[in-house]
Amino acid sequence: MPLFRTCLLAALIILAGCAPEKDTATLSAEAGVLIMNNAAEPAGLDPQVVTGMLESRIVSALFEGLVAYDPKTLEAVPGVAEKWEMSEDGRTWTFHLRPNARWSNGDPVVAQDFLFSYQRILSPGLASEYAWMLFAVSGAHDYYDGKLKDFSKVGFKAPDAHTVVMTLDHKTPYFLQLLCHHSWLPVHPPTILKHGAIDAQNSRWTQPGSLVANGPFTLESWEVARRIVVRKNQKYWDVANVSLNAVEFRAMTDLFAEERAFRGGELHITGAVPPYKVRKLIEANDTALRLDTFLSTSFIRVNTKVKDNPSVAKVLSDVRVRQALGMVIDRKMMAEKVLRAGEEPALGITPPGTGGYTCRARWSQDTEAARKLLAEAGYPGGRGMPTLEYLYNTSEGSMISAQAYQEMWRRQLGIEVVLRNQEWKVYLQSLNKGEYQLARSAWTGDYNDPNTFLEMFTTGNEMNQTGWSDPLYDQLIGQAAAETDRDRRYEFFQQAEARLISGAPILPVVFNKNKFLIRSEVTGWYPTLLDMHPLKAVRLKGQVDGLK
Repeated sequence: MPLFRTCLLAALIILAGCAPEKDTATLSAEAGVLIMNNAAEPAGLDPQVVTGMLESRIVSALFEGLVAYDPKTLEAVPGVAEKWEMSEDGRTWTFHLRPNARWSNGDPVVAQDFLFSYQRILSPGLASEYAWMLFAVSGAHDYYDGKLKDFSKVGFKAPDAHTVVMTLDHKTPYFLQLLCHHSWLPVHPPTILKHGAIDAQNSRWTQPGSLVANGPFTLESWEVARRIVVRKNQKYWDVANVSLNAVEFRAMTDLFAEERAFRGGELHITGAVPPYKVRKLIEANDTALRLDTFLSTSFIRVNTKVKDNPSVAKVLSDVRVRQALGMVIDRKMMAEKVLRAGEEPALGITPPGTGGYTCRARWSQDTEAARKLLAEAGYPGGRGMPTLEYLYNTSEGSMISAQAYQEMWRRQLGIEVVLRNQEWKVYLQSLNKGEYQLARSAWTGDYNDPNTFLEMFTTGNEMNQTGWSDPLYDQLIGQAAAETDRDRRYEFFQQAEARLISGAPILPVVFNKNKFLIRSEVTGWYPTLLDMHPLKAVRLKGQVDGLK
């Protein structure tokens, strides 16, 4: 058993001896240990490789970038950079690093660490799905595509050990918000190179005992499919303002078991709430229930280029079939009867009001028109249509939604769909490799701007994962990126989203609510649009001073 867990267990035993009636969560709060369910086993802990929200929560506790999130507003606040300046034209940013910033092994955090990290994520060999988050920097896209071989020609410079300068292709209004994202987090160069080349995939540098962090916490232990424990990083520059001694991330996928654990005093925070329970909890005025608004859309991905099944490939490459599948989804029923937590029907991918933008185009919900489209495609009443497959990640909520879609498509279009579920890590791999036909998907914005929902469906974007490509769509997103006038910029987005709806590589379903249970001991866990909660700011009531 790791030393930290041994000490923690001893502390809990002492506290339990004084107050045997206290449950695990209360005792853990007194020990300064937050226990939260993170919904599944993470796909990894490499900040430049992971893509999911559950991985982001952990890596954001272990690493700190130039800037960080304000816990209430999610505005950019100083991180490793204590201050910065922007040039008059908005294209050059200069960041000044803290001289007392340290890695968990005691090494100073220096400017070259950031340049190494940016080169790493942009290296084609690493195949990072989030490399595009850095493409605003001059030359970054060309380096990633292999058109530019010399990284020193990319717009990242380190004139000295404590200064990072970035030159952008064009003014980017949300650039500081981009920098808050986990794809910009630094990694420790000697540790990366100790375990392989700069672009080596799946090396063991993220394992306990190997990982070197620079954030508020360090990796203590990782019990696969059970829990990950991080502990307070005593070398962190602002350790005096980190209240929690540790955080335990559980990996429970069963929502019902998760709620039982919460009610039994084993968890401080759940990852979700069973859909059928939400209405009952609202009616009971349960104070543990939180329903937070956040920037998130649930949708169905359609693989427009299925590789291993010619008959299905023919069907899903037909835009009429894709449109028909989307037109018969009863979004109101999904929101009110299936999910039941205040979700809203989604007739586009971008949540209304994202950065002040609301899409004018709307998905048509017309069963008769859908049937006509299917008949025009050669499948009247579903006749001649091969059986399709719908992929979803293992969870009760995903399964209930999958069953609802399956019945809608069968009843309204005569299309048979079989359901297939995979564990989180395998499911992500299937999406990335294009090894699916229809798939459950959701996207939570990385920053409060429509670009975070629309850019990922451009040709070649690693997060597209549908095989869909539209040159005019790509052009419109590119024009929006270069436009500094907000009204004109948003008009490009309007046109682009209309084409995305028309092309139907994705079928939007609902705009999500962030639904979870939280104990009263937890403070500093504020409602935020991106569902990001810096653990540095979280406090536990009743924490006993002196326990570490």
